[in-house]
Amino acid sequence: MDRHSTARPTPSYVIIPARLASTRLPEKLLLSETGKPVIQHTYEAAQQAMRPLGVCVAAADPQILQAVVRFGGEAVLTDPELASGTDRVAAVIGQKRFAGIDVVVNLQGDEPELPGRAIDQVIQLLEDNPDSVMSTLATPIRTREQLDDPACVKVVFNRNGQAIYFSRSPIPFVRDWDPGLLEAEPAVFYQHIGLYAYRREFLLRLTRMPPSELEVLEKLEQLRVLQAGYHIAVGVIPHGASGIDTADDYRKFVQRQRSA
Repeated sequence: MDRHSTARPTPSYVIIPARLASTRLPEKLLLSETGKPVIQHTYEAAQQAMRPLGVCVAAADPQILQAVVRFGGEAVLTDPELASGTDRVAAVIGQKRFAGIDVVVNLQGDEPELPGRAIDQVIQLLEDNPDSVMSTLATPIRTREQLDDPACVKVVFNRNGQAIYFSRSPIPFVRDWDPGLLEAEPAVFYQHIGLYAYRREFLLRLTRMPPSELEVLEKLEQLRVLQAGYHIAVGVIPHGASGIDTADDYRKFVQRQRSA
């Protein structure tokens, strides 16, 4: 599909929220041992998607904005006091020039290896599920270590592919454990992939909604949506991408780039 075609069914845009502050790896989005900053790798990966009309970085810091401008990307400087990446995405997509966009994809700046087809998939999910206001992805969990890791967010969904719950705890909880469950087909356990597509008007409404009780407990923003009674469509992909959270993550990313 021609990414500039006017014939695509749903006008969509990718917004990448980006900020310098990072607890485990300071200024990681500007690290450039590969010859490109991480934010450029993520931007270029997003450009591989066929459905979106374009890609824009919602920059919380002038340094991020300058880095994007240097490699010829599109960026908007947002209020550094905004509470979350979702708020930054909404601040950009709420601008008048994006009024014709129906679906906005929130791609994290530290996900330089998420394939463009994943972005296309979350957009397609909203096209196929008119009752859903959001869509996201999941991938099978195949190790007990990952299942028990609170940093790995889990999701369960119904037969229609709508999310039932997200949690840092193992869900579903298995009363009588059987190691074979980790190898079952279809999978029993799923890791949530932090890529979202929103209907534009819902996203603007979401940022005005107060945090929900479950969201506060689990520190998972998507629970605000479920607790308010909305539907989130979930698609399954075979494997998740490796995000960059630590220095070791970045070292491995650089090695993969050099061997590619």
